[in-house]
Amino acid sequence: MPSARGSGRRARRLKNEINVVPYIDVMLVLLVIFMVTAPMITPGLIELPSVGRASEVTAKPLEVQIDEQGALSVRVRDSGAEFVSVSSDSLLAEVQSRITPETPVVIAADGRVPYETVVKIMDQLRSNGITRLGLLVDQSSSEGSGR
Repeated sequence: MPSARGSGRRARRLKNEINVVPYIDVMLVLLVIFMVTAPMITPGLIELPSVGRASEVTAKPLEVQIDEQGALSVRVRDSGAEFVSVSSDSLLAEVQSRITPETPVVIAADGRVPYETVVKIMDQLRSNGITRLGLLVDQSSSEGSGR
C-alpha cells in the first residue's frame, strides 16, 4: 500500500500571508467613484450682501452701539438723539421699551469688537422676539475703496 506521500499528490503548505489583491481592487474602485463624483458636487455658495446695495430704512430705527471696549448704548436714530448707556443685562428691557413691532433695530459695532460679541447681542435680541434686526454699515467709506 502506497503512502499518501508517494501517491503523486503534494501536501499543501499553509500560507501565513494576507492576500491584499482584493483590498487593492476595492480601493481602486472607490478611487474611481470619488474621482467621477467629486466634480459633480457643488460647494456651498453664499452671497454676502454688498454694502453699496444696502436698502434705505423708511422708519427711524433704534440703534444699539457697541464700542471698542464692549460697552453698550442705545438711541433712536434721529437727528439730535443722544446715546443712553446700558448694561448687557438691561439691554433687552431697554430695547423692548423703546420699539414697536414695526421699528427696526440696527447694531452698530466698532470694527475692533470681536465678532462673537456682536453675534451674542444679535442672538439675545432675536431670541426675545425682535425680528427686524440688522447691522449698520458705513456705505461712504466702502464705495471709494473699490473692494
